Amino acid sequence: MVVAQKTPRIIVFSTPHCPWCTKVKQYLKQHNFRYRDIDISKDDKAAKDLVRRTGQTGVPVTLINNRPIVGFNKKEIDRVLGITR
Repeated sequence: MVVAQKTPRIIVFSTPHCPWCTKVKQYLKQHNFRYRDIDISKDDKAAKDLVRRTGQTGVPVTLINNRPIVGFNKKEIDRVLGITR
């Protein structure tokens, strides 16, 4: 019996000039994960939501199934998404 894996819900809070944000998004694309990108520099409500959810004011913050990962923490992203090397 094959069990279909549920697609993770991924949201990346970022800004356009953040190099680590770009790295997170490239890494997710490289592993064929779809994500929603929220530019907090253009969306004040999203920026406030980020602080409310995580206590973080800096980016990137990646929410994977509502679990926050601060910065480009490749090891934690791999663990949560089941990426093996």
